[in-house]
Amino acid sequence: MPQGEGEGETVRLRPPRNTLNERAVGWWRAQWLLMTAVPVVPLAVLGALIEPARFWLLLPAAVLAAAGTATAVLFPLWWFRTHRWEVTEDAVYVRTGFFWQEWRIAPMSRIQTVDTVRGPLEQLFRLATVTVTTASAKGAVRIEGLDHEVAADLAERLTRITRDTPGDAT
Repeated sequence: MPQGEGEGETVRLRPPRNTLNERAVGWWRAQWLLMTAVPVVPLAVLGALIEPARFWLLLPAAVLAAAGTATAVLFPLWWFRTHRWEVTEDAVYVRTGFFWQEWRIAPMSRIQTVDTVRGPLEQLFRLATVTVTTASAKGAVRIEGLDHEVAADLAERLTRITRDTPGDAT
C-alpha cells in the first residue's frame, strides 16, 4: 500500500466504481464492424468480379466477416463489464482488462493537461473520451466511452481540482 508523501497516512484504492455509458457497446461494435469491412468488402467485390478466383476470394471474405461479426457481438459486452473509472480528490484511476488487468492511476498533483476528444463515431453515439496527461512514461490515462455531457463535466471538474492541488515537488 503506498504511503502518502510526508503525511504518514496510508492511501487505499478500491476498485473504481463508475462504468462507461451503455452506448459505448454500440460504439465499439461499430468500430469493429468498420475494421472488419475494410478487408471483407474488397475481397467480396473482387470475388464477384473475378470468376476464376471467386472461391479463393469469397472464402476468406466469409471467414473474416464471420469472425469480425462474432467479435463485434461478444467483445464489446466483455469490455463494458471490465472497464471502470473513478475520480477522487486525490487521483484519477482507470481499470481495464480481464485476464491482464491494468490499473492506471494519475495523482492530481501530477496532471499536466485534460483533453476531451469526440471523433465522428463518438459524436454519432453522443460519447467522448477524456484524456488525462501526466509526465508518466506509460502515457496518458484515457477514459473512453463517456456520455459527452459527463465527459465535459469531468474535464471541468478535473481542471478545477488540479488547479487547487499543490504540485508535487519530488
